[in-house]
Amino acid sequence: MSGDALKKEFGDYQTPDCFAKRVCLYLKNELKIMPEYIFEPTAGIGNFIRAGIDCFGSVKKVYGVEINPEYCKMCESRFCGEKVSIVCDNFFNYDSTKLIQHDEEILVMGNPPWATNAELNINLPEKANFKKLSGTDAITGASNFDICEYIILKLIKEFNCTNTTIAMLCKTSVARNVLLELERNDILTEYVKILNFDSTKVFGINAAGCLLVIKLSQNGKKNDTCEIYDISDSGKLIDTIKIKNGALSTLQEGVLDLEGSCQLEWRQGVKHDCSNVMELTQINHSMYLNKRKEVVELEDKIVFPLVKSSMIKAPVINKNFIKYVIVTQKKAREDTSCIEHVAPKTWNYLQRNKMDFDGRKSSIYKGAPPFSMFGVGDYSYAPYKVAVSGFYKKPLFTLLYNVEKIQRAVMLDDTVYFISFYDYDLAYACMLLLNTAKVQDFLYSISFQDAKRPYTKKVLQRLNLKKCMENVSLEDMESIEDGLKLKRYISNEKYKKFSEYLNKI
Repeated sequence: MSGDALKKEFGDYQTPDCFAKRVCLYLKNELKIMPEYIFEPTAGIGNFIRAGIDCFGSVKKVYGVEINPEYCKMCESRFCGEKVSIVCDNFFNYDSTKLIQHDEEILVMGNPPWATNAELNINLPEKANFKKLSGTDAITGASNFDICEYIILKLIKEFNCTNTTIAMLCKTSVARNVLLELERNDILTEYVKILNFDSTKVFGINAAGCLLVIKLSQNGKKNDTCEIYDISDSGKLIDTIKIKNGALSTLQEGVLDLEGSCQLEWRQGVKHDCSNVMELTQINHSMYLNKRKEVVELEDKIVFPLVKSSMIKAPVINKNFIKYVIVTQKKAREDTSCIEHVAPKTWNYLQRNKMDFDGRKSSIYKGAPPFSMFGVGDYSYAPYKVAVSGFYKKPLFTLLYNVEKIQRAVMLDDTVYFISFYDYDLAYACMLLLNTAKVQDFLYSISFQDAKRPYTKKVLQRLNLKKCMENVSLEDMESIEDGLKLKRYISNEKYKKFSEYLNKI
């Protein structure tokens, strides 16, 4: 394996000397940390160890763990004769509790691998469901975790209730996950801080990065906030994250608290992992072009209009559909053999491309009927949907339906989140409600713009629609209707109808 391939395999991005020193100076000068012991769980070539020795005159001993034998040799020669002990081992098997020295101050710092367990094949902890996810989440992408996150949580567990500061470079998404785990596990902390930095400049990585600092508590104190700064101006508070009831938010003054549990369930679009075969462009009534540029004739019984994230650009989409998708099931793991009888041409097309389906890697398809999909249910076939792209920084909620053939439902891909309706008026009122400034401001406060998908099911499900209706007037809805350049349709009768519908749930 080449050097570059090996580095990628280990998620290996060495911290530049100057940046490691900058982190240590911040810890010393701003947070007044004076450690007697330093521990680096993924030492690499020792840049953080060098910075720690140079910055902290109080240090008695530095310990480092590193799995790469070549890096260990480099560290041993680099720190020969200094107060440094390097162990060549896999941190996942290493017991760091042996380093705890009663009440003496410990600093744990470093830069663990920026990769997930799905991306790495070696240097992994056991691929267990360590967050104890249940059901579908445990067998889909939700069970994947960042190696860096695993390392930080292991350190927190081992150094809990000691005089220890943990300071780790990581993706900001990892830092937020750690905040949730602190609350979930009732970890006592003096303070938690996030310092953003430009990871493109430091590591050449296109991911939002930060320094996560956790000061563990010995005195029974529990902290429920995290202050956010930028490392280039560490004295200026940017924001404060509040951690409450398993959720994060940055509620600002003037933003309504619409927190709760959504009365309607948000769903994710269909997932098939076979776009070359399943996604089509319609040529005429029965002729389609697949992604391989093959022209195929299919029955329309299981072929539906498809709207992807990038297409959600208008408040109402109801005609002139460009993309189509084959939907093989009414619910997950339903037998697909009936397709042969109801749509024989489509069945033959699927059979000709069976190798594509058999080659899908996700475990959700294992043991499932041929041509199975995921993210299908009665809700998929509802005539009206209110949907939002998970990717957009400013969410636009869109009403979708097929005006030309209402029973031929509009399908969405798995990067889109939606609520289903069987009544046009209810769907229309919901679309207006979600686009009002009061609701949008709240959604912005509970989402994070540096996330790959700022708006996910978990975020949207926190929106209490009853609270929204209590705070959004008919005039607010009329105003957003005008702002979206829609013809006036909302009325007092339809406003009350939607409010009563929510109250019945």
